[in-house]
Amino acid sequence: MRKSFVFVIAAILVVLYSSIFIVYEGQRGIVLRFGKVVRDAENKPVVYQPGPHFKIPFIETVKTLDARIQTMDIKADRFLTSENKDLIVDSYLKWRIKDFSSYYLATGNGSISQAEVLLKRKFSDRLRSEIGRLDVRGIVTDSRGRLTTDVRNALNLGTSDEDSSADDAIASAAARVKKETKGAQPAFNPNSMAALGIEVVDVRIKQINLPDEVSGAIYQRMRAEREAVARRHRSQGLEEAEKVRAAADKSATEVKAAAYSEALILRGEGDAEATKLFADAFNKDPDFYAFIRSLRAYENSFRNEGNIMVLSPDTDFFRYMKDPSKQRTHSRAND
Repeated sequence: MRKSFVFVIAAILVVLYSSIFIVYEGQRGIVLRFGKVVRDAENKPVVYQPGPHFKIPFIETVKTLDARIQTMDIKADRFLTSENKDLIVDSYLKWRIKDFSSYYLATGNGSISQAEVLLKRKFSDRLRSEIGRLDVRGIVTDSRGRLTTDVRNALNLGTSDEDSSADDAIASAAARVKKETKGAQPAFNPNSMAALGIEVVDVRIKQINLPDEVSGAIYQRMRAEREAVARRHRSQGLEEAEKVRAAADKSATEVKAAAYSEALILRGEGDAEATKLFADAFNKDPDFYAFIRSLRAYENSFRNEGNIMVLSPDTDFFRYMKDPSKQRTHSRAND
């Protein structure tokens, strides 16, 4: 009896443990009954909020899905603009689960990787289409915000002007959801992410670059343009330097000529004044003047060593070297 009671208590505890499940913060739970999503009387999937809940043990299972916003980084890829120019675009998008039941059915047991595969293919096709409508200037300026908004809306609402493998895959998943729910879902465009229970929250372009080969050619052209400008500036500088140098040389020549002219004038005036002084002195005392001139002549003649002069002693040049008495006799004889 005691063993039976213990067994019953243990069975009750196991049943209670199997009946209780907890949904943690940032998650949502859906209950599967024999592999089908449990729905309410209005055929809407029952989504369990964070907290403890109950389920039928051994019949119902719980699948928890991440309700937080997910960030998907898109690998940089090459895109073609309306000008047939290549661009390397690096981007990312943010998404979250909006309809947990549709998401679970469309992605195969709620696989995030499967959802991102579909989302990435659709995003790449749509971004390529939007970039193909714009030129480079429009992409890198004000049209950039409108581009990302158009891509986000196209992902959420779907498109009618495309027919790609990504659209076919999304439409196939949407058809599977419709079949499982027996058409009870709201009408969505079959190639939209909303048909898969996914909402794209934001689309951003991180960086836009030119391909390496194009960048190299552009840098070479920019370098050549800058070098041409530098050469033009250098030639203009040399031209201005020659002008300044020529003006300086002209000014220096004019100053030197004026100074030389003034020097000649002053020298002439000085010579004239000296001549006048000599003439006045000669007129006042001709004998003294003749004596001074002879002394200067002696100085100039006998100053340099090694000079030889052959002159007669009786020449008038040596008259001031003779006996003064003879010099006076000679002077009277001349008189």
